[in-house]
Order: sequence, then structure tokens, then C-alpha cells
Amino acid sequence: MNSSLFSRPAWSGIIICTVILALLPILNLNFPAGHALHISSYAVGLVAKFMCYALAALALDLVWGYTGILSLGHGVFFALGGYAHGMYLMRAIGRDGVYQSNLPDFMVFLDWKSYPWYWAMTDNFWYCMALVVLVPGVLAFVFGYFAFRSRIKGVYFSIITQAMTFAFMLMFFRNNTGFGGNNGFTDFKRILGYSITAPATKAALYLVTLGLLLGALLLCRWIVTSKLGRVLQAVRDAESRLMFIGYNPLWFKLFVWTLSAILCGIAGALYVPQVGIINPSEMSPGNSIEMVIWAAVGGRGSLLGPIIGAFSVNGLKSWFTAAFPDLWLFALGLLFILVTLLMPQGILGLLDQFKRKLKSDASDGSGISDAKQEAA
Repeated sequence: MNSSLFSRPAWSGIIICTVILALLPILNLNFPAGHALHISSYAVGLVAKFMCYALAALALDLVWGYTGILSLGHGVFFALGGYAHGMYLMRAIGRDGVYQSNLPDFMVFLDWKSYPWYWAMTDNFWYCMALVVLVPGVLAFVFGYFAFRSRIKGVYFSIITQAMTFAFMLMFFRNNTGFGGNNGFTDFKRILGYSITAPATKAALYLVTLGLLLGALLLCRWIVTSKLGRVLQAVRDAESRLMFIGYNPLWFKLFVWTLSAILCGIAGALYVPQVGIINPSEMSPGNSIEMVIWAAVGGRGSLLGPIIGAFSVNGLKSWFTAAFPDLWLFALGLLFILVTLLMPQGILGLLDQFKRKLKSDASDGSGISDAKQEAA
């Protein structure tokens, strides 16, 4: 376990970063454009998107970094949470769509006459929030139960998770499934009666995202420092020995796998109203692999590392896709190779090595000075 998460400097850094992030929408609302303290709406929206990605990376780290379960399919949980919230946002459009119908525009275009059964009650916000938790959670529980009961692990588990997300992506691309086909859900107007494009609404969504990211971090910290966390790490390091002393790894793996899927679904639900769209491309295997890269770059098995990795990699992506749009995937692959070869513990691991080197140099220096004094 990476001790940097639980040190006093780490907590100080968390508090400082939280305060700085919380100030961004306030500076955006209270200072006009051109003022030295003004933060653009684009920058606030970009940071909000990064926080959603950071929550997804944190969820992945809980199963990969602490339990040794490498998932290449977390994109499906992220997207399902987004679609569950997107259902509510589509129904909140009302008659403000292009066709001025109670049905979403894509359903009118495809000649749907009524909502399908799985859209029932989705005009209720809290029902959709329950779906955000239940849909990814139930899918993860069922999938995980059969996979873990069959003792599927390692690269085989990673492959079937990728196959799962690819299958869902193909299904959601179909127009007759009622999920908007290739275009997905977009053109949102309102959330809880408030204009979704209003600066105050965007600021509120931003602060909710920040609060849930911090809450998820504290929840994961509590889990990994508890007895449950020690059992999860035993599953990662020596599952056979754990079974020998009487533990059944199935239920521990199933719990952390389901919780991780729920957190990822919440990240997707926060992402949709702030970005303004959700479509099947969010389920692409490439998106799930990017989540793995965020955790690896920041430092898996540390909780803070994936958050740092999500901000770092996506910040680099924003710049790189603007400067060299055709080369980003090559740069991403090169980044993953370099991190694997040169920084296996990620950014946090590199910082830990640097701190240990400084302490070692300081102790060596004090030892040499003591020797000189004794010789004198």
C-alpha cells in the first residue's frame, strides 16, 4: 500500500486542491471576462469533466490496485450511469424539441409511438438516480458472480470484460433499442426545472461533482485501511493462501467489483449534464483502456494516483489533440509503454522514490559530518 495517501503532507495537499477547485466556479461567476481573477466557463467545464474521469479512475483503482482485478470494461458502467441520467434529461426537454412532441426527437424520427417499458417513470429525477446506481451495480453483480465463481482471473477476466463492453456498445448503436443509436442523447434543456446551460446550474453541478469525488476518495480510503481492505489486498497478493485459512474470496471480490461499478456509474451520471451528450462511443474498449492508463500513470494502489493520472493524462490530451490531432493515440500508447518501463509505480511512486533519495542523502551527509567531528 502506498503510504503517501495517509501522510500529513498528502492530507494538506488534498485540502489545498479541494479549496482551489471549489474556488474556480466562484471566480467564474463573480468576476467578469477580462478580469485577472476570471476563470472561463470553458476551463470550469473542462475541470468538471476531468473530475468525472478522476472518479472513474478511482473506482478502477479499487479493483485493480487493491484487489488485483484488471478490468478492461469499466467504460460500460460509466456509460450506463450516463444513459440512466440521460433518460431523465431527455424527458425533461418536454415539447422544446425540434418536433415539439412529448417524445424525444430521435424517437419521433424513428416513428416510435410511445416510450418503451424500460423508460417507464424516468421523468422522475430520483428514480433515475436510483437507476444510476442499480443498473451498473446489478450488471456488475451478475457478471462478477459467474466470472468469480468460475475462478476466471488474470488476462482471461480482462478479455471478457472488454468483450462485454464491446457487446453493449454494438447493442446501443442500434436504432431500435431506444437509446438514440449513433447520436445517443443530447440537446438537454433542463435539470430539476433549471436551465442546464445557466452558469449557476453549471456551477452547482461542478460543486456536486467535486463533493462526490472527495466523498468517494474518503470512502475508498476507509475501505482499504479497514480489515476488509487487508483481505482485499490478500486476494491480490495470495488468493490461494487466503482460501487455505478459511476465507472465500468470491464475496470479497464481488463486493469490491460491484462497488467499483457503482462509483463508475455515478461518474458517468455526473459527466452527462456537464458535457451535454452521451452516446455509445463512451462504451468503446479504447475508453476503458484509457481508464487503465490513468491509474497506471498516476500510480495504482494509492487512490490518489489515479486521480492525479486522470487530470494529467486528460490535460495532456486536451493540449495534444488541439496541437497534433492525428497523433494522440500514438502518444497515448507511447506514454503507457514509457510509464510501464520507467515508472512502474506511476507519478506517486516516482515522488516517493525522490523523497526517499533526499532522506538517504541527508542521512549520509549527517553521517559523514559526524565522522569528521569524531576524527577531529
